[in-house]
Amino acid sequence: MTDTQNQGDTATRVLARIEAALFSARIPILIGLALLTLIFGWSATHLRMEAGFEKQMPLGHEYITAFKEYRDDLLGANRLNIVVKARKGSIWTVAGLTRLYQVTQAVSFLPSVERSGVQSLWTPNSFVNEITEEGFRAEPLIDGSIVPETLDAPLVDKIAHAAGAGGFVGTLVSRDQTSAMIIVELNEVDADGKPLDYVAYNANLESLRAKFEDADFEVQIIGFAKQIGDIADGARGVLVFCAVALVLTALAVYWYCHSLSLTLLPVACSLASLVWQFGTLHFIGMGLDPLAVLVPFLVFSIGVSHGVQQINFIVREISHGKSTEQAARASFSGLLIPGTLALVTALVSFITLVFVPIPMVRELAVTASIGIGFKIVTNLVMLPLAASLLTFSPEYAQEAMRRRERRAAALSLLARVAVPRNALVVLGLSALVLVTAVWQSRDRVIGTLQPGAPELREDARFNRDAVSIASTYDTGLDWLSVMFEAPPQSCENIAIGDYQDRFSARMAQVPGVLSVASYGDLMRIYNEGYNEGNPKMSVIPADASNYGALSTEIARLRGYMRADCSMTAAHIFLADHKASTINGVIEAVKQFRDTDKVDGIHVRLASGNAGVLAAINEAVERSELPMMAYVYGAIVVLVLLVYRDPRAAVACCLPLTVGTFIGYWFMKELQIGLTVATLPVMVLAVGIGVDYAFYIYSRLQLHLANGQTIVKALEHAIHEVGMATIFTAITLAVGVATWSFSALKFQADMGKLLSFMFIVNLVMAMTTLPALAVWLERLFPRKRPVRLSGLLNH
Repeated sequence: MTDTQNQGDTATRVLARIEAALFSARIPILIGLALLTLIFGWSATHLRMEAGFEKQMPLGHEYITAFKEYRDDLLGANRLNIVVKARKGSIWTVAGLTRLYQVTQAVSFLPSVERSGVQSLWTPNSFVNEITEEGFRAEPLIDGSIVPETLDAPLVDKIAHAAGAGGFVGTLVSRDQTSAMIIVELNEVDADGKPLDYVAYNANLESLRAKFEDADFEVQIIGFAKQIGDIADGARGVLVFCAVALVLTALAVYWYCHSLSLTLLPVACSLASLVWQFGTLHFIGMGLDPLAVLVPFLVFSIGVSHGVQQINFIVREISHGKSTEQAARASFSGLLIPGTLALVTALVSFITLVFVPIPMVRELAVTASIGIGFKIVTNLVMLPLAASLLTFSPEYAQEAMRRRERRAAALSLLARVAVPRNALVVLGLSALVLVTAVWQSRDRVIGTLQPGAPELREDARFNRDAVSIASTYDTGLDWLSVMFEAPPQSCENIAIGDYQDRFSARMAQVPGVLSVASYGDLMRIYNEGYNEGNPKMSVIPADASNYGALSTEIARLRGYMRADCSMTAAHIFLADHKASTINGVIEAVKQFRDTDKVDGIHVRLASGNAGVLAAINEAVERSELPMMAYVYGAIVVLVLLVYRDPRAAVACCLPLTVGTFIGYWFMKELQIGLTVATLPVMVLAVGIGVDYAFYIYSRLQLHLANGQTIVKALEHAIHEVGMATIFTAITLAVGVATWSFSALKFQADMGKLLSFMFIVNLVMAMTTLPALAVWLERLFPRKRPVRLSGLLNH
């Protein structure tokens, strides 16, 4: 007897003992699992959504390092832009300025607001530089002695004139003079160290809008806090669509097995693991990020997929005349290894997300991995144990046999893919599709492709507000801050101003740039003001002492420099935060830095919300290829460990690769960028696709071990698990396709992408995998008969 045979016999005996121990104690085990579900259910009721601006920042990225180093010296990246807009006429009325005052006051006293970071026409940090007989003077735009009750038409006209003279049109006042803006900077953590609750904060913002918006004035609000709050509100609708998907899945399972009890089993077991997952998250002190809210339900889909395979196995065994307990035992033993292999592969796939250096993605990886780990217990152990307690009549077994025969006839045509000539045609078509998909997806976009919040629909209130503000202001929500570093005490270094002057002129010509506001620009404005408003003096001063004096004036403004001029900044305001816009500006900054160098001055990227988004996009792009390599590497290792055959690795992975590139092509055509929200879906697609492959290949190995030819072995494998695989894929695809009607655009996109990937991976597993198996067998014939590891010999 060979070592392989000994190992196989040992594994068989171990599995037999596990099976006997579990099924002999099935009642106590099921009671224990039910109690565990109740405990986790209590914990799950306390789970909360938790969002965080800084959780999206890639760890160690050069842009984020610069952002954190200068966060107290620059414009805050976590900002709200609140606009009071007159529905008719101009904002320059007593009523308009009164409403602006009221909103400014209300905003200033919202929790987590950085008071010194609030700016509107009414705040003391908005002042106008005036030239008087006594010299240069900076006065508040609206004097502190003025209150809404003292406003009249002449005073309003005076304030409007001051706003124009002070350069506030396009920044705090819209270009069409119909609205005025309040800029608010938020603290991620309050004085007590408590993180900002974005979900609850959105309710505060909506209350503010409801209080001050009426038939005369509109209140527009954009910013990360508003965006994530709207996403969280929309995420509540996720439950509705997931419930619809669950009902559709249950109806389909009933159609498949014609048994209410067998229908409820996979759904109940998958729901149990979902409860365990939510309960565990609360126990370990984690919340659920709104952008990751779909992940648990994606994991639920995986559970249903495995549950249907169990039901298929049990019904098949019942149709062969076995008792329910015998069928459940056979299902447990026959699917434990391929099921565990598939789930461990999915687990490893999600774990690879920890290589993306973004805390939110790492939290998502933990969330998904916990759910997948629980599936091993609920779907591979709980389900067959519970099924063994059921009873079925002989009539049900006979009807099950007739259904199997009818379905087997439908699979006969598909099984002909195992004929070598047909298999060669399939391989040729698969190769053509792969080459086309790789070529078509070569320039897919990393990041977002739409303006506004890509997670929300185009007609969502947030996106309507964002478009309105971007079209009427020179400074919107999206901006990139570039730092110019110099030695300490550089306030008389004229070269800094000249350098920034050239930089601003260059950046203003870049597509997607609305405006540029920099230390150098302010230097020119102040110099003109000090020289009686002479336009010829709108230049960088040539005199060092004069230059230093102006630097002292500019230092009074927030966000443009450090007091010793060791850092001065340029803020590039963008039309939107589409990946193409941000990437174009980043590339322009790098080109300027490389082609226009000044000794002692270093141009450093980047801050602002666009800088954070650029860092996120770069982190996703850098992580994508290594992460997918880890996933496929893990699949290859696991396949080799279980099947001990390189043919298995090729047959399981190559169809998966074709499906992955088809998915990228699909994303490009539907303008779905690869982001922190879509990346897990591609990982899930790999996990689901390899599930199909493992179940088919396991049956193939079994029949080869029993002495069948490769063609006959594949035909039998397709007949045995093909219908369950097809049924699972179509059912899950139909279920998640309902997400297309969600108010959240990213859920709708995920529904389309998942539905497509379920079907694509099904087609690959049912066609390309058998075709590959046939020709690999012909090109590399086996030198010895197939020996199962023992665990597969059921």
